[in-house]
Amino acid sequence: MVRGKTQMKRIENATSRQVTFSKRRNGLMKKAFELSILCDAEVALIVFSPRGRLYEFASSSILETIERYRSHTRINNTPKTSESAENTQHLKEEAENMMKKIDLLETSKRKLLGEGLGTCSIEELQKIEQQLEKSITKIRAKKTQVFREQIDQLKEKEKTLIAENVMLSEKYDNYTSQAEKKDDIENVAEAEVFADQSSPSSDVETELFIGLPETRTRRIPPKLKTN
Repeated sequence: MVRGKTQMKRIENATSRQVTFSKRRNGLMKKAFELSILCDAEVALIVFSPRGRLYEFASSSILETIERYRSHTRINNTPKTSESAENTQHLKEEAENMMKKIDLLETSKRKLLGEGLGTCSIEELQKIEQQLEKSITKIRAKKTQVFREQIDQLKEKEKTLIAENVMLSEKYDNYTSQAEKKDDIENVAEAEVFADQSSPSSDVETELFIGLPETRTRRIPPKLKTN
């Protein structure tokens, strides 16, 4: 048999209502006990029956839990104390003072920029002038320091470039000397080859004949004399 869904409304039958109360009360007590054990929570449960009978459960003490609940709600619902009001007033005064200081700084800034000087007295103008002179002195000192640092950096860079230039010059000189030696060796070799080719100790004999072809006679070498 399928159990139907219970409607959330008052049970009209008194007997059924009492039975349901007993069952639900026991289940609620059991869940409260399990919650206190499993989660180590402080649980207090108070139930009054329709007839006014009290049923209660507490993991420690019902009175202590109730007092703790009252203290917690009292702290949260307590209106602002005099101490908090004083702190608020103090913060307001600090805010007002900060706004006044900001206005004074803005006015001083405009005066240093040369604005709003119509209401200034001679003493105020002299103070502004002294402040500007001090500021200019500090600015010039800072500018000089920056220039010196840049000059030092450029000098270091110059030294690095000079060293690189010397190293490259040495490499170029070594390469040039090696190339000249190679050219000298090749020139000497070519001169030796040319000298060998133009030497007079050649085994080839040539004869020169002058005249027409038909009148040209063959030269007969003379006979060697014999003893």
